[in-house]
Amino acid sequence: MKRSHAVPAALGLALVLSAAACSTTDHNTPTPAATTQPAPAATATADLSTASTDLGQVVVDGSGMTVYYFTADTPGSGESACTGDCLTAWPPVHPTGSAPVVDGVTGEVATITGADGKPQVTIDGRPVYTFAGDTDAGDTAGQGVDDAWFAVAPEGAEITSPAPSATASSGY
Repeated sequence: MKRSHAVPAALGLALVLSAAACSTTDHNTPTPAATTQPAPAATATADLSTASTDLGQVVVDGSGMTVYYFTADTPGSGESACTGDCLTAWPPVHPTGSAPVVDGVTGEVATITGADGKPQVTIDGRPVYTFAGDTDAGDTAGQGVDDAWFAVAPEGAEITSPAPSATASSGY
């Protein structure tokens, strides 16, 4: 019996052409753009976080400004002793929402109604403030002013070591 090689060859050619037709790509046709997912929602900026300064790690507000305690404030009293003109030199730290958002601060954070009538952030029951004399994020010019204003450590402790160049006075 004589075998014909024409059928297998024709079948092989048909398979090759069929496969080529299925995988033909027009290189001039742009490929579909990758689908993009919407960007994740921005996370809220923390009202309080921590930063490294010349005093070591301290609590800072949402703008990176050092946060201070006022020794005239009574912890847990729910009141601020800084009133009137004091608030100009030592602005209270206000939360951006109904509750303070924190990052890296381990002291107990809450709010009171500040002397300006707005919610004021507290750490371990003590109101916190920034200093108008600090002009850049991480400045510590308010440290030790009038021996009454001290930066706050992340766990809520008062930092009493003097700043390397602390000689300021705010009049309060």
